[in-house]
Amino acid sequence: MPTRKVKASPEFHPGNSGSSGFGFLPQGLSSPGNSFPSGLALRRQRGRAATTRSAPGAGLIGTFGVIVLLAASGCSSLRQAMQNRPCSDAGLDHVEIDLARHNLELLWKDANEKPFLTLDRARAFLEARGDSVVALTNAGIYEPGFIPTGLFVQNGTERQPLNLRDGEGNFYLKPNGVFYLSAAGARIVESSGFEQHVEGVILALQSGPLLLSGGAVHPAFNEASSNCRLRSGIGIRPDGAIILAISRGAINFHDFSRHFLEELGCTDALYLDGTISSLYAPAANLLRDPGNRYAGILAVTARLP
Repeated sequence: MPTRKVKASPEFHPGNSGSSGFGFLPQGLSSPGNSFPSGLALRRQRGRAATTRSAPGAGLIGTFGVIVLLAASGCSSLRQAMQNRPCSDAGLDHVEIDLARHNLELLWKDANEKPFLTLDRARAFLEARGDSVVALTNAGIYEPGFIPTGLFVQNGTERQPLNLRDGEGNFYLKPNGVFYLSAAGARIVESSGFEQHVEGVILALQSGPLLLSGGAVHPAFNEASSNCRLRSGIGIRPDGAIILAISRGAINFHDFSRHFLEELGCTDALYLDGTISSLYAPAANLLRDPGNRYAGILAVTARLP
């Protein structure tokens, strides 16, 4: 069943964003600039009143201009700034995936090379094929034209290459990462180290930033950040379970990561996307699908006995 914990609190440490290399400390240690309070202290902090701040420059763009911008872009840094909302962290909803009982698949285009675009169309395709859908979610950040921004491996075939470039926006907040599945199971690794794991990859998606690596929160995240919006991500627990999660309200990166760590038990986690994100999981009564359009879609189906 989805997580139903209650909390509330106010993305980046100045000078830290865009740093190369994770620079994580061993689990259990912390740096003065990104200290990890105890669970009790964290819960107390999250009892603060919600913060309200407007996106910088929001009043300078007319409504028509905003609509045109959002329609034409994939997930640009300006679009991300426009999506900020008052911080009101109410926890996450999540779905657990057990690879012994579930199949994982990436969808992008149909047999006619036409993008699926919506979760509803992906669901119809899977059900027509005879699959029982367990969960669907959008699989990472994309470019105009509904093209995945980074690595996209589908059924063992690379459809988009690994992206190690620098740039603006969440995808390029280094280190970013790759979620991949092979015969050995699922893993999340830093993008720059992925090529040593390419043997036998069944599916892979690249997104960013990494939320957790080895139990440590991304060093650029600022727990006092007012950069808040809906967020979705994927995590892996030490027992191998895969977690798909979406926030119930506007949340900053730091708090989003701490939910994966403290409440869902993940040691590795990757951000998928923000305001436009969806998570459909009928058995969990989770139907968060506003009808937005995407490039990649991550599908979970029931494994036949």
